[in-house]
Amino acid sequence: MRRWFKYVKPYWPWFVLGPLCMIIEVIGEVRMPTFLQRVINAKEAGTLSSAMGWEAMGGMIFTALYMMAGGIGGAWFGAKATVNFAGDLREDIYRRIQTFSFSNIDKFSTGSLVTRMTNDVTQITNFVGMLLRMMLRAPGMMIAALIMAIRIRPSLSVVFAVSIPLLLVGIVVVLRIGFPRFQKMQECVDDINTTVRENVTNVRVVKSFVRESREEEKFGVVNRGLKDASISAVKVMITTQPLMTLLMQGTILALVIIGSPIILRGDMPVGDLSAFISYATQILMSLLMMSFMLMFSSRAMASGKRILEVLKEESDIRDLPEADGEQRVARGAIEFKNVTFRYYKTSEDAVLHGIDLKIPAGSTVGITGSTGCGKSTLVSLIPRLYDPDEGCVLVDGVDVKEYKLHNLREDVSMVLQNNTLFTGTIADNLRWGDQSASEEEIRRAAAYAQADKFVDSFPEGYETVVEQGGTNLSGGQRQRLCIARALLKKPKILILDDSTSAVDTATEAMIRKAFREELRESTKLIISQRIGSVMDADMIVVMDEGRISGVGTHEELLASNETYREICESQLERKEA
Repeated sequence: MRRWFKYVKPYWPWFVLGPLCMIIEVIGEVRMPTFLQRVINAKEAGTLSSAMGWEAMGGMIFTALYMMAGGIGGAWFGAKATVNFAGDLREDIYRRIQTFSFSNIDKFSTGSLVTRMTNDVTQITNFVGMLLRMMLRAPGMMIAALIMAIRIRPSLSVVFAVSIPLLLVGIVVVLRIGFPRFQKMQECVDDINTTVRENVTNVRVVKSFVRESREEEKFGVVNRGLKDASISAVKVMITTQPLMTLLMQGTILALVIIGSPIILRGDMPVGDLSAFISYATQILMSLLMMSFMLMFSSRAMASGKRILEVLKEESDIRDLPEADGEQRVARGAIEFKNVTFRYYKTSEDAVLHGIDLKIPAGSTVGITGSTGCGKSTLVSLIPRLYDPDEGCVLVDGVDVKEYKLHNLREDVSMVLQNNTLFTGTIADNLRWGDQSASEEEIRRAAAYAQADKFVDSFPEGYETVVEQGGTNLSGGQRQRLCIARALLKKPKILILDDSTSAVDTATEAMIRKAFREELRESTKLIISQRIGSVMDADMIVVMDEGRISGVGTHEELLASNETYREICESQLERKEA
C-alpha cells in the first residue's frame, strides 16, 4: 500500500474531493424516497393537499439538482486524480526499465514490459477510478438506507439478515475464481504483444522466406489462447450479474409478500412499504456495486502484481556505493584480468574463460575469430553491459565497477552489430552522440563515416525522416550513420562490433583512415570477420571458443597462430574463387 500511496499523495485533494462529492449524491438518493412516502401516505389518509404536492415536487427537484452537482463534481475530481495517478505510474515504470541491464530485460521480455506499461496500467487506472466513485458511495448508501429502513419497520429488516450474507458469500466466491483467470488473461496479452511485435519488426525476413502462413498460424495459436482466457474470465462476470440481480429481486419479492398482509391489516401505510422497498433496492444495489468493484479488483490485483514485479526488480548492474562520481576515462587503457563470464549463471559452460589481455591507450586493436567465440561478449564487459562472474576489467587501471555508469558509458562509444536508428530526422539520430552538436560538427562526423554523400543526395538532406528502425535506409547506410553518431561522441574508447560488414572494402578503408585522423588518441577496438578490416591494427586478438588463442600483429600471427592462419587462408581462397 505504501508503494501505491506514492502516486496518490501529490494529488490527495482530488482523491478526497471526488469521494466527498459522491457522498452528496448519496444523501440525495437516500432522501428522495421520503418525498414519495409522505405523498402516498397523505393520499391514503385523505390529507393530501396541492401545497403538499408542490412542496414534495420542489423538494425532489432540488434534491435531484444537488445530486447532479455531486455526481459531476465526483466525476471531475476522480478523472483528475486517476489521470495524474496513471501518468506518474507509467513514468516510474519507464524509468525503472531504463535502469535494467540486458539480463533484466531478458527476464521479462520486451512484449511483456510493453503490456505492463500499457494494458496493466490501464487496468489499475480503471480500478482506481471506480474506487473513487464507489468507495464511499456504495457503503455510505448501504448504511444510510439500512438505517432509514430500520426506522420505518424494524421487523421487515430481518430479510436483510438472509440476503446480505448470501451476497457476501457470492462476492468471496467471485474473487477466488476470478483472480487466477484474470492473471492468466494478462499473461496471454503478453504473448500476443510479443508475437505481433516480433512479426512486424521482422516483416522483411518473413516475406523473404515466404513464411506468412507460418506466422499466421503462430498468431492464431496465441490469439486463441487470449480468446479462451478472456472468455474464461468474462464467464465470472456474466454469471455474477444475473445471480446478484436474482438475489436482489428475490429480496424485494420477499418484502412484498411479508409486507402486504401488514398493510391489509392496517398496521403499516402503503407509503412506508414503498419507501422500504426503495431503501431495500438501494441497500442491495450498493452491495451489487461493491461486488462489481471487488470483481474488477481481482483483475486490478493481477495487473498490480505484474507492475510491482517491474518496480521491485533491481538491476544487476548498477552504481556501487563506493563508485567515484568524479572518475572519468582519461586515456583509454584497457586490461582484462582472469575474466570468466556466463550468460546463465547456473551453467557450467562459460562464454569467456580466464581472459588476460592488456590494450594500450590510443592503440587500434582488431578482434577476430569464429562466430560465437565470445568477441562481442568480451567488449560488452568494458562499458558494463554485463559484469564478469570472475576476474575484473580495468580501464586506466581502475576497475570499471568503480566508475559511475553514466561517466563510464559517456566515455565509451559502441557501434553494435544491430544498427539501431530511431524515428526522427537523420540529424536527430546523429545528435544521440552529442546533443549540442552544431550542423558543422554533424556534417564533419558524417564525412568521416563516409555518410555525407548519400545524405546530401536526399531532397531534405539531414532533415530526412528516418522510419522506425531505419527501414527506409540500406544496411550500409544505417551502419555509416551509426558510426558517425559514435564519432560525434568523441569517445576515449571506441568499439566497433562488426559494424562495417555491410560496407564495401574501399569505403571501409576510408572509414579506418578517418579513425586514425579523428580519433588519434582514442583506443579503438574493431571486431570483424574480415581479415582486411583488422590486419593493419596495432594489435590483433584471435579468439577461439571463449579463449584468447593469440595476440600480435598480422605478420606475427600468420607465422605463429594456426587459427588466424586458417581464417586468412579461407578468405584468400574465397577471393581467388
